[in-house]
Amino acid sequence: MKHITRASLALPLMLILTLPAAAAEKLSLNQISKYLNALKTVKGDFTQINDDGTISTGTIYIRRPGRARFEYSPPDEALVMAGGGQVAIFDSKSNQPPEQYPLKRTPLNLILDRNVNLGRANMVVGHSFDGTTTSVTAQDPENPEFGNIRLVFSGPPVELRQWVITNGEGSKTTVILGEMDDAPSLPAALFSIPSEMQSRSR
Repeated sequence: MKHITRASLALPLMLILTLPAAAAEKLSLNQISKYLNALKTVKGDFTQINDDGTISTGTIYIRRPGRARFEYSPPDEALVMAGGGQVAIFDSKSNQPPEQYPLKRTPLNLILDRNVNLGRANMVVGHSFDGTTTSVTAQDPENPEFGNIRLVFSGPPVELRQWVITNGEGSKTTVILGEMDDAPSLPAALFSIPSEMQSRSR
């Protein structure tokens, strides 16, 4: 009888010890908005899966609001920058000026915006939970033709894990994030498209 009693006590104890520290749950739009607005300057590695199935890797720098930098590792060695309201794509194999687009015309603007509010009418077109991560698909409610971005979060605590950008033509680009570290000393010049263009023209 004592053996049964001990076993019955040990079983729930073992279950408690094997439970994760914090069970995943569906994150609310308010939780996610607060997380993104609190995200200021970070740095980390990323893996990009392109629409044609090719894979690129590199380092990402984010300085909200409005600024991001994607440095691609060899053999790509490309550079994508967001700053000054523009997105610029630098091709390391070309001497031509970078392709540039208004940031507000890209879905990336939704997470770099000064005030992220996923509760805005018609902004979120998808909000789901798969038992591990929460996904939110958002678009510019005034310009849905610009495409959308699907953000994938773990938590709590909330942490951005990846995003999938679908542009206006339907092409998809997936960015999977590694560990993102706070980097409060990121200089503004790191996100200056004119400065980058000047340095490359020398």
